[in-house]
Amino acid sequence: MRDEKITLSYGSGGRLTLKLIKNLILRYFNSEELKNLDDSAFVGVNTKKILFTTDSYTVSPIFFPGGDIGKLAITGTVNDLAVCGAEPLFISVGFILEEGLPLDIFEKILNSMKKAANECNVKIVTGDTKVVQQGKADKIFINTSGIGEFRGGKKFDKKNIKPGDVIIINGGIGEHGAVIMGLQKGLQFDFKLKSDCAGLNKMIIAIIENCSGIKFMRDPTRGGLATTLNEIIESTGFSALIYEDKLLIKKEVNSLCEILGLDPLYLANEGKVIIVASKDKSDKIINIMRRYKEGKKARIIGEIIETDEEKVLLKTKIGTNRILDILTGQALPRIC
Repeated sequence: MRDEKITLSYGSGGRLTLKLIKNLILRYFNSEELKNLDDSAFVGVNTKKILFTTDSYTVSPIFFPGGDIGKLAITGTVNDLAVCGAEPLFISVGFILEEGLPLDIFEKILNSMKKAANECNVKIVTGDTKVVQQGKADKIFINTSGIGEFRGGKKFDKKNIKPGDVIIINGGIGEHGAVIMGLQKGLQFDFKLKSDCAGLNKMIIAIIENCSGIKFMRDPTRGGLATTLNEIIESTGFSALIYEDKLLIKKEVNSLCEILGLDPLYLANEGKVIIVASKDKSDKIINIMRRYKEGKKARIIGEIIETDEEKVLLKTKIGTNRILDILTGQALPRIC
């Protein structure tokens, strides 16, 4: 990577992000816990199964329909723990504030974080605050780290995925990315499209504690559904087949994508979970998901199949197969 420079595409969550992590970062940080590149790391303490995660949030604008950078920071960290099977317990918060940020704006963000933490039943227990000169940041950056206790019987592992397993999601896709991109492009919203920003831990823990058959889970944030599915099937030896007519995409999301030339399958989500599970357990999983407002529209959208090479396929409404590659380049900046 000599003579290369960091571009915005390295933060897209797609191919260049993985290149940066695998070819450079893992060359220096190579612990057993990190190399799996899961959303959270198992760091067992004595006999307890503890998971630990961290994430940084930089979104423009910092307030958007359905949420703000504060809510995003709490729920994003909560979800990263939950999809790995942990009940989130404690969160740290680090702020980088730009000189000139109005205190009432900062207080509004703090209140949003408090509300989100209460709703997700997690405690904010430690943190840090730094201030940089005006022009050296974009209003506010937030880092959150989270600790949770594993609630599953065994660790979820991509190695357990097999042909015949089904792919489940808890609702529509692309809503967060569509909202943020629309605002960045200065589009006026004459409809009620909101980010799907939400904590999923209560729903996910209920599934874990009442259902067997879960093979793997991940939240499709940066890079969207298509990129996340590519990450899931990597090294499994199998492919994912998604059915276009099973996907839930709001007409507002499709309209914005048509205007901006985007594909909703690659837009970020902040309140969705992809679950790969045994087919015979899928009805029970979906029934539990539908008990929660975040899972009212849960559904099977595809299955794991055996093919000559690992890939994600979309069975279109007209019956053709379209390859969904991992995101290449920059879909949109500063989304999460």
